[in-house]
This record gives sequence, structure tokens and C-alpha cells, in this order.
Amino acid sequence: MLEPFLKYPDEAGTDEAGRGCLAGPVTAGAIILPAGFDNSVLNDSKQLSEGKREHLRPILEREALTFSVCHVFEDEIDSINILNASILAMHRALDGLKQTPKLILVDGNRFKPYSSIPHECIIKGDGKFMSIAAASILAKTYRDAYMAKIHEEFPMYNWKKNKGYPTKEHREAIKKYGITKYHRKSFRQLPDQLTLEL
Repeated sequence: MLEPFLKYPDEAGTDEAGRGCLAGPVTAGAIILPAGFDNSVLNDSKQLSEGKREHLRPILEREALTFSVCHVFEDEIDSINILNASILAMHRALDGLKQTPKLILVDGNRFKPYSSIPHECIIKGDGKFMSIAAASILAKTYRDAYMAKIHEEFPMYNWKKNKGYPTKEHREAIKKYGITKYHRKSFRQLPDQLTLEL
């Protein structure tokens, strides 16, 4: 059972998706849900089917007091590293909110102060608080849609299915075709780190 809030009704939840991927952006969502919001399906995005996530996305967008989603792309990930890029994505998603929250609830254990707003890092927070779960669903669905779009450009990697994660199929395609402009060059693309055409 997800909690509605930690301390205040107008808390923002934030979470990211795609941190462990070999290709594509890291994407963050931020959202403030109204007091009294309830949805029996809402849960950590990783615990929900793709169909349930897609069902929830328009509900969250319609019901939220404010929400925002931000991608941080491969060149920035390679430049500042994935942890900093994940936090940057969350900060930029918070920038997009039309209302200032009293508190920011962050999934995980790493964050940097945002403006002068206090924050709480909550390990597995997307399975504990509604706003973090909602942010995780926005981040995941927007990122999945982006990966399906770039899949059309490079279908041999099957990003529509693997979303850029290091599946066996994705790594086999990297071995065969090399890497694309969407791959993160600072990431270890293959377990044995074969020579790649950069």
C-alpha cells in the first residue's frame, strides 16, 4: 500500500529511468499529486506491465497538480557520468513543475540539493510513496516512447523491445554492427570489451 505523502500534501516525487542502459537517454519524471489522490493500480513502474503503465500515464497527467519529464542524452551522460546525469535529469524535471513543492521525495539514496527546497532520499521509494511511483511511471513511459522512436532508425538493435538495456540480443547487435550515435560511449558496451568502431 503506497503512502500519499511523507510530511506535506504538496510534495513532489521524482525518479529516473534508463540509468543502466547502453543506449538512449536517462529520463526523469517529477510530479505533485493532489491531496486525496488514490489509484489502486499505481505502484513502482518496475512492478507493472507495460499495459498498466500506459493506462496510468494519461490518468497521472490529467490528475496531477503539475508534472514534468526530462531526458538527459548520451553526450551529457558521457561528459558528466551517469550518476550526475540522473540527478541532473531529476533537477531539470523539477525545473518544469509549475508549482513549488514544500519537499522533494527522491527514489534512491543519492541526490544533490535542489534550490532551497528540502529533500528526502528514500530507498525503494517508488514502492512506498504515490508521488515517487507516479514519477517513475512518467519517466519510464516517456523513455520507452523515445526508444521506440529511435528504434525505427536502427531496428537491428531492437530498442523497441530491450529499451537500450544490455540484453544478450542488444550486445550481439553491437558486436555485429558496432555502436550508434545513441550509444553511451563511456559505458562498457560488451562484457569482454571487444574493439568497437567509434
